[in-house]
Amino acid sequence: MLQGLSITKQENDGAYCGSFFAMASSCEVLVECSEALCATQIIEAVFTEAKRIESKFSRYLKTNIVYKINHSAGKPVCLDDETCHLVDFAYLCHQLSDGLFDITSGVLAQVWSFDGSDNIPDRAQIDKLLPLIGLHKVTWQAPYLTLPKGMALDFGGIGKEYAVDCCLAKAVDIAATVPVLLNFGGDLICNGSRQNGSGWTIGIESVVGVKPIVLSLKKGALATSGDVNRYLLQKGIRYSHILNPLTGYSVIDAPRSITVAAESCIEAGLLSTLAMLQGAQADPFLAQQSVDFWIQK
Repeated sequence: MLQGLSITKQENDGAYCGSFFAMASSCEVLVECSEALCATQIIEAVFTEAKRIESKFSRYLKTNIVYKINHSAGKPVCLDDETCHLVDFAYLCHQLSDGLFDITSGVLAQVWSFDGSDNIPDRAQIDKLLPLIGLHKVTWQAPYLTLPKGMALDFGGIGKEYAVDCCLAKAVDIAATVPVLLNFGGDLICNGSRQNGSGWTIGIESVVGVKPIVLSLKKGALATSGDVNRYLLQKGIRYSHILNPLTGYSVIDAPRSITVAAESCIEAGLLSTLAMLQGAQADPFLAQQSVDFWIQK
């Protein structure tokens, strides 16, 4: 057994469940398979891939490509193909969102800490960091990236969703017809219906006082963005952990929770985050995207 991974068989339906912690989230792999060896191979492959991606793109480690980029002191860094792919995607997201999605905005964590308190940073603290934000300030000509001194990249906005998609691909490579569901901290994907033809039953964490949302997922992905657990509260105003990189300030008029269904988890995650950044216009924004979505206010 791989360290940090737990595998059990569910008595109610015979599915195998793998549990572990990665990317600051509780992760779960459900495999509907009668053969223990096959189920174990799938779960271990998912675990290994999740840990690989976490090790490679976490901003908290000092041995990976993100650390190398963020400590390059304005010098060009040559990126591998996978990192190039993520940077290209980040630039596309930045362009499509008119700058609202920005992987250089992680520096705002220096003044924002969403612990449920009333500790709101003042304007001067935020303004001091704004010059260090803006993907357009980064020089990118694959495979070379040049990050201005003092700036930093953070793939946290797409990293977990990217990992979910990659992990499902690993599972399918082993046994394409075995039903698999991945749930990484509320970001989910499955490769198809269960063996009896029904969908996977999914419960979305609900806002206090709101009836829980229960869905049946037969194929594709779900991703949820919101401030159910991460927020600040001051003078009756709730400040979401979703930050606008153009202003450096919290989006205070957004829904409490937005869940989006899409073909891939990275697409669902992007749309749910962009919808949160639209604030009060989240509903019409998602209605224009031709996707299924659920909003809790």
